[in-house]
Amino acid sequence: MLNRRHIRIKVLQSFYAFSQSNNDDLVSGEKEFIHSMKRIYDLYIYLIQIYIPLKRHANIKIEEAKRSFLEKDKHVFNKSFASSNVIKTLETSNQLNKIAKDLKINWEGVEEHELIKKLYKAIYNSTSFQEILDSDPLDFNAQKLLLINLFKEEICNFELMHHFFDEKSIYWQDDLDHVSSMVIKTLKSLNSGSDLEVMLLWKEDEKKFAVNLFRQAILNKSANDGVLQKYSKNWESERLAKMDSLLMNLAITEAKEFSSIPLKVTLNEYIEISKYYSTPKSNGFINGILDKIFEDFKKEGKLKKVGRGLIG
Repeated sequence: MLNRRHIRIKVLQSFYAFSQSNNDDLVSGEKEFIHSMKRIYDLYIYLIQIYIPLKRHANIKIEEAKRSFLEKDKHVFNKSFASSNVIKTLETSNQLNKIAKDLKINWEGVEEHELIKKLYKAIYNSTSFQEILDSDPLDFNAQKLLLINLFKEEICNFELMHHFFDEKSIYWQDDLDHVSSMVIKTLKSLNSGSDLEVMLLWKEDEKKFAVNLFRQAILNKSANDGVLQKYSKNWESERLAKMDSLLMNLAITEAKEFSSIPLKVTLNEYIEISKYYSTPKSNGFINGILDKIFEDFKKEGKLKKVGRGLIG
């Protein structure tokens, strides 16, 4: 499930794309934004299914080994991974199968098969995979922990998979860490004999926050640009980089339009985001500008916050 930090980042990316597109159609912009958010869920469904094609490939390797007199590695015949009850739970999950079918997300296809073959080869000799082969496939909780460890140590870090996802969406590289944490939480929640509980992308309140922030940022951009021009007039023009401007636009929008979000939270969030999405010195610059703007807004009564302490 997406948190507010990740939502703000996705809004920033879509706000940037919209501002660069020379498009003034807010409705189509919102549709594209919602589509980009739904694509994060696609990544989650891809990753939560990853063990299923790996299991299929493990079975293929076992059958190939049986027909070969040259194979001397006893682990090739080991079925502890392919027989894992945890993977079977994923494989037979009614909820996961329905969602994957509805979204048309699977690991079928030539490119997908090649990636799985290379991933299996890459993880086969890893410590985390060998620990699975040495374990009891019927010990559900132990298997769960070992599969989570394999995901953390090997699968998440497989570079060719990163390239594969980059080809599908330019933004997925930024989403991979958060989606991986969603996958890990999902695996941790698994219980023997119970169906998998697939996570939601977001709650309805979070969706409303995301759409409203994107919409209001676009509607208020001209007014916010005027405010930023006023408060940054003593800075060199090159200091107000495009990303700095958009970050501060979002911060001003959130401060003015979302009465239940504490002002300090808004300020701190966008300063933190600027450390990753703008220039090295941007966070200090943004902090200084927003601090002055928010102080004056408070004096002028332009910030309407509900609840004690939210405006401080």
